[in-house]
Amino acid sequence: MRIANIIMAYKNPRQVERMILAMDHPDFDFYIHLDKKIDMAPFLFLKDLPRVNFIQKRTVCNWGGFQFVRAVFESLTAVLNNGIRYDFYNLLSAQDYPIKPMPEIAKFFEDNIGKSFMSYDMENGEAWWAHAKSRYETYHFTDFSFKGRYLLQRLVNSVLPKRKFPLKVKLYGTCVSSWWSISSASAIYLSNFVKNNAKLMRFMKYTWAADEFLMATLIMNSIHKDSVVNDNLRLITWQDDLPNPIIFKAGDYDKILKSDKLFARKFDVEVDETILDLIDQNVL
Repeated sequence: MRIANIIMAYKNPRQVERMILAMDHPDFDFYIHLDKKIDMAPFLFLKDLPRVNFIQKRTVCNWGGFQFVRAVFESLTAVLNNGIRYDFYNLLSAQDYPIKPMPEIAKFFEDNIGKSFMSYDMENGEAWWAHAKSRYETYHFTDFSFKGRYLLQRLVNSVLPKRKFPLKVKLYGTCVSSWWSISSASAIYLSNFVKNNAKLMRFMKYTWAADEFLMATLIMNSIHKDSVVNDNLRLITWQDDLPNPIIFKAGDYDKILKSDKLFARKFDVEVDETILDLIDQNVL
């Protein structure tokens, strides 16, 4: 059993190092995609860690922009094409951290080879979808940098009709669908589907936060849907309709300790590093 951990990073190289060291295991390899906006020099020391590689093709990633999704697909494809066979492809942010001992995490994946772990809700099934449809029905210019792009975005959406999703499929997604652990078969399917559907990618270019529904939609409308477990194995906590998950602090330790998840996010050493110390000392 072997797992490729794809890490989407943009800051705090020492925190990335700490996560990789906490996840050190002979069956775990690491592939870091560093946002192209970020200077790579402070991160280069990570190459000296065991089983750590950098994704060579870097993409500028903007919060909510489709370029982030493109970076995920291109990173996944790069790992698939490197000649190493993996049983799982585990997508992590650089602000994730394991919250179970690594032997336990490795044993879990070994016992579940062939399954994919991804959280989702069906379209119209939950309140999340009530506002999520606007992510693809209207045009979003998030990945553009010209002055006045948001004014133009409002003007375009005021005169053009709502967009229709280009595939005749049921939509799946939720606020925690961005991060997942998928089987080799599902990973190959995703990579090939995107490569062979340029029309879809052109449509998605003008969406917002597509990472929260596109991957789940593609897999749940494929022959691999029956292998998907509706659980992304991550403890992620939202509060008061804020646009981002909370950053865990030392006061959240009991919640983390009681969780049955394998990973948690978000952590930030610039906000509270004590929580990571507690996990290292008492959990890992």
